[in-house]
Amino acid sequence: MPHAPQFPEPADPHDAAGAEGSAAELAERTAQSLRHLAGGPLSRLPQLLEAMVAIGSDLDVHRVLHRIAETAASLTGARYAAVEVLDEDGDGLRDLITHGSPPEGRPAAPFALRVPIKVRGELFGSVFLAGKRDGAVVDPTAGSGVESEAGSVAASGAGSGRFGEVDLQLVRVLATEAGIAMGNARMHAAARQRRRWIDGAASVTTALLAGPETGSTKEHALTVVAEKGRELAEAATGAVLLPQSNGAMEVVAISTVLSEAVRTETYGGTIPAASPVLHQIHAGLAVFSDDFAGDPRSISPLSRHYGPTMLLPLRSGGRVLGALALCRASGGPRFTHLERTLGTQFASQAALALVLADRHRDRERLAVYEDRDRIARDLHDLVIQRLFATGMLLESAQRTAVLPEVKEGVGHAVDELDATIQEIRTAIIALQQGPPEAPAGPRTRILREAGAATVALGHRPSVQFVGPVDARVGAECARALVAAVGRALTEMARAAAAVRVVVDATVTLADGRAGVRLTVTGEGADGDPIAPVVWEQALQP
Repeated sequence: MPHAPQFPEPADPHDAAGAEGSAAELAERTAQSLRHLAGGPLSRLPQLLEAMVAIGSDLDVHRVLHRIAETAASLTGARYAAVEVLDEDGDGLRDLITHGSPPEGRPAAPFALRVPIKVRGELFGSVFLAGKRDGAVVDPTAGSGVESEAGSVAASGAGSGRFGEVDLQLVRVLATEAGIAMGNARMHAAARQRRRWIDGAASVTTALLAGPETGSTKEHALTVVAEKGRELAEAATGAVLLPQSNGAMEVVAISTVLSEAVRTETYGGTIPAASPVLHQIHAGLAVFSDDFAGDPRSISPLSRHYGPTMLLPLRSGGRVLGALALCRASGGPRFTHLERTLGTQFASQAALALVLADRHRDRERLAVYEDRDRIARDLHDLVIQRLFATGMLLESAQRTAVLPEVKEGVGHAVDELDATIQEIRTAIIALQQGPPEAPAGPRTRILREAGAATVALGHRPSVQFVGPVDARVGAECARALVAAVGRALTEMARAAAAVRVVVDATVTLADGRAGVRLTVTGEGADGDPIAPVVWEQALQP
């Protein structure tokens, strides 16, 4: 936070009289001040009017403040000018714009001038002047002891000039115009900020409702919310937290400009269920902190990295889905009232977008499943039936064949048809697998192993399942089975030209226990069979 030079506060019994009120009152005050100046030196009026025009036409807050400081110093002959901007609560400085060098020592009140700047009746800050140059033009009535914002005007000042009534009126006019200009600039800045947040919320909704070709998974959706929220809030970190079964909230998506170490520590971190901030979040209330690291409500070790923080509930339909954390680095500017309001609205919009995105993905997933079911039905009802009918015709022809070579060839063709039917049935089962984000069953993992071995083998191995493999093979047994398939295919890749994998979940082992058996067979390039690889394990240890 900026600090103003420690000059004594000029006494001002009429300070409250500086409130501008309505625009009409502001105009009347300005006119009265100008009429007062018309009776004194007029050489500074053109410069004042030029500054008023420039200030009134500029919507950039910082440029306006710098122009006010510069003009105030030039009009009054002050060595030092400062524009002090109060924070929202009015109990501290938010910004300090200076011009010139502050005078040494602590000048007495008659040699310092402070005039308040008010925006729509609320104190915005003040113009502070000190160290009037010797020989600068002063109001000839200054020696009469006129009461002003500078206090009682003194007769002389030990090496420094004094501010007179004309100086006071000039700065009053400048402060009045500054209040009007700052009001306009504030409204313009607030409008632009609102537009940014509205556009940001719209872009999040568009991204979350995008098709699956953009990778619009649940994790992707949460990351989009965290990243856009961080960008809009000009924060160091944006994170999405979701509730856990133990009542805590875990960071499941993060976007940060801090170090990789902080990112690694934050991602996957939790806010304990006992934290008071979670009580508010679960109640659907936002939590704001000017220093999260030192906030007694935060008992999470993650908070030590952050200063000003907004914890915003992701609430939709009366249900809290999680929370959006927007955190600035320690020592960063605290969030304004407008930023808090816009952040809360963004979180509500993001929560609604997440719900809509989930429903959108559900509809797309349902469409895919329906398409898979149709393909599976067609394969079963049309393709397999035709292949089965063809196989029966070939078996009939084999029985009536006279030449042994014909019988052997037809018999081989029938075996190939049987193998093809088994592969199609495997494909049908694969089409009926669960959603991609669900844990893959043994069937899917074995098919992936077979697909991964295609390059090494030079062809895709045939895979056949016997029995309800997914239903009967548990997690531990499935891990061992998939590993065995990988080893067997690697071994076959050295010599086999054709490989067939059979997984049978209906076998009974030698000790009488139910088990699963893996058999991998192959043929060499010359057509001779290769020694099969056989692996088996009990379904229950």
